[in-house]
Amino acid sequence: MEMPDPDRGVLARSARIVARLAAVLPEDAVISDPLETRAYECDALTAYRCPPLAAILPSSTAEVAAALRVCHEEGVKVVPRGAGTSLAGGALPTADSVILGLARMTAVLEIDTADRVIRVQAGRTNLSVSGAVAEHDFFYAPDPSSQLACAIGGNIAMNSGGAHCLKYGVTTNNLLGVTMVTMAGEVIEIGGAHLDPAGLDLLGLICGSEGQLGVVTEATLRILRKPEGARPVLIGYDSSEVAGACVSDIIKAGVLPVAIEFMDRPCIRATDDFSGAGYPDCEALLIVEVEGSEDEIAEQLGLILQIARRHDPVELREASDADEAARIWLGRKAAFGAMGQLGDYICLDGTIPVSSLPLVLRRIGELGAEYGHRVANVFHAGDGNMHPLILFDANAPGQLASAEALGAEILKLCVEVGGCLTGEHGVGIEKRDLMSVQYAPADLEAQMAVKDVFDPGWLLNPAKVFPLDASSAHRVAAE
Repeated sequence: MEMPDPDRGVLARSARIVARLAAVLPEDAVISDPLETRAYECDALTAYRCPPLAAILPSSTAEVAAALRVCHEEGVKVVPRGAGTSLAGGALPTADSVILGLARMTAVLEIDTADRVIRVQAGRTNLSVSGAVAEHDFFYAPDPSSQLACAIGGNIAMNSGGAHCLKYGVTTNNLLGVTMVTMAGEVIEIGGAHLDPAGLDLLGLICGSEGQLGVVTEATLRILRKPEGARPVLIGYDSSEVAGACVSDIIKAGVLPVAIEFMDRPCIRATDDFSGAGYPDCEALLIVEVEGSEDEIAEQLGLILQIARRHDPVELREASDADEAARIWLGRKAAFGAMGQLGDYICLDGTIPVSSLPLVLRRIGELGAEYGHRVANVFHAGDGNMHPLILFDANAPGQLASAEALGAEILKLCVEVGGCLTGEHGVGIEKRDLMSVQYAPADLEAQMAVKDVFDPGWLLNPAKVFPLDASSAHRVAAE
């Protein structure tokens, strides 16, 4: 993965830069020991690593602003980092950059159940947001698989989704406002606990911007009343294409489940061996969950099961109590950890129209055979957010390169059928050089013009999102 050469001037001034950061931050908030900075050399895309010049761990918006002013004055690149769960290399540092970690910014600042909002610092974990309002019978809807660890700031950067985003939407649909610090150290407030403000949709611009425009330090989030009840049903098929057709038919019927999850045979076997969920021996598995009152649940499940039966399932299993519901979800919730038993893997997140599921699943199988890699599929089928897991051996020469080449072909396929490169993981460095597949040069120029306004020095999260040849003129002009 090509990255720009580090700025030798910045490297030569590293001692002064660290000293200036230490002067505006608490003593234990600046990490510069080479052994300790290795903890920040990569995120969850572990194939690429580079220790940063330093890492800083501010505890407040004021500390973030003070540190960014120092970095701005010194011309130092800054890589914002939530919990480091990014699968796209979104928090990969460069040798001349400072990692700005949000790990100490975990406070709940305000809970307002009357207006259904919560305000938190951006380092708070996704799951703990729901935990903070659980006693009031509220919850925060977006639920990435990494929700136990991932931070709200990272969720905002990548516009994260999750299993229940089919009904409730992804982060951008549940984000009401942010406090953000620009690279120059200016603190700005965007949105808030109110209806959409007039003027430009700057909040929509920030969510999903991958740390290119500023560092989000606080977030105002929409919280929702817990549903009266919920019930999943497990549906097994002897063909992935048939399972995909079933998903398409459920969506076309107008019923809106809270989640539709898909797993194919390799994933079914791995998750069942790992969790003991008791999944059936089949080629493809759907987990469909609906919620509401008992009457609503019965009506929705009745229609879903009617559709499922038309596709000749090998098994139908409706949860009759909370224990059975938990067992249906048990393997799916453990999927990404369980797949690690089979070896190294790359997890993609291209998104496609639901009607294209049968075609895309078949082509993924064909492409996997062409490249000589097994591909396991586990994904949010209801909104077409694919998660092909490409298995490879990181210790075998050439395996990573061929797995990445296969991944590129799968993502190109997603765009070809009318989808996009990323549904929730972001572009980072993983998909950076594929951006020209989805966007014309004029489209990329428009996006980079926005970065020019927010970050004219091109110091925030360098070498991410935009292909290096496309961004070269902007980066040179910023020097």
